[in-house]
This record gives sequence, structure tokens and C-alpha cells, in this order.
Amino acid sequence: MSSGRRTRQREQTRSALLEQGRRLFAAKGYAGVGLAEIVGAAGVTKGALYHQFDGKTELFGAVHARIQQEVAAQVAAAAQRRHDPWEQLLAGCRAFLEASTAPAVQRIMLVDGPAVLGWREWRAVDEAASARHLADALESLIAAGTIAPQPVAPLTHLLSGAMNEAALWLADTAAPGDLDATWNALARMLESLRGQ
Repeated sequence: MSSGRRTRQREQTRSALLEQGRRLFAAKGYAGVGLAEIVGAAGVTKGALYHQFDGKTELFGAVHARIQQEVAAQVAAAAQRRHDPWEQLLAGCRAFLEASTAPAVQRIMLVDGPAVLGWREWRAVDEAASARHLADALESLIAAGTIAPQPVAPLTHLLSGAMNEAALWLADTAAPGDLDATWNALARMLESLRGQ
């Protein structure tokens, strides 16, 4: 078998494991899924899984990182559609809340992520994705005088925590209009940051 074909086969195996892992983790949660079920759904052997990942936790970490990157890309895309930096912040925050209503995002990123990966690793992944965009936006708004000068790191963590908590609350409620009500509350909180 040529090295190009082996590389494609490895990529296909990895892709199948990530896809089926995501589907199963979202549907059943990390604890509810066994390796045999994942490899069966992906159509590969346990040996093929162990060739790609150290085990279920590492596979989950890769699925989680991919979801974090997807959410960060949605946030960045929503912000980039605006020209005004303040409107970019609002659009990005709204996009985060909207993306977080997806069941896979809620279960994998917000519920199981911190428990499976540990708080420190979960925060590191978040900071490399969504939180980085939030910090960049806040720095720009402070530099422009839209937000009063203040340390960016604590403000980023406070806002990120508020949005993660709002997303978790939205995951537990099924009432119509809760997303809009949550967004309105967050928008008022953000508005309080603007300079007078």
C-alpha cells in the first residue's frame, strides 16, 4: 500500500471516529458511550481507534476541540459581518448564545467538557477559541474609548462565564422565547460597559 493511500486511510478512519464519537457523545453523553459502540458505528477496530487516539478521553477531547473551533468560527463570522466594533461585540455574543443552543454543543462543550477534560484543560481550549475573540474585541473597544480602561483578562472571564452559564440555563429550559429573553438580559449587561 502506498504512503499516500495509507495517509488517506488514516484520515478517513480519524474522520469516521470523530464523526461517530460526536454523534454518540451528543446523544448519550460521555459516560453513556463505550469504545465498542464508537468503533462499531465508525466501522473500524479498537486497534484503529488506539492508532489514532490514546482512548475514549482523547477522542472526546478531539471532538470537543472541534466543536469549540466551530463555535468560535460562528462567533467570528457573525462579528465580521458588522463594521462597528461595538456591533461586532454584540453580534459575536449573540452568535455564541445561538450556537450554544445546539444539543451537541450543550452536551459536549458545556456539560461533559469540563467534567471529562478537567476544568483547567477545558478553560485552555475555550481561551484558545471563543474567549480569544472576546478578549480581542474588548481590547479594541477599550482602545477606542467605547469601554472604560480596565484589565481585559478579568472582564473576558466574567463575560465568558456569564455567557457559558446562560447557555447552560438555556440547555435546561424549553420555554419559547428564552433565547431572546437571555439575549436581552445579556445585551443590557453589555450596554452597562459602554462609556458615558
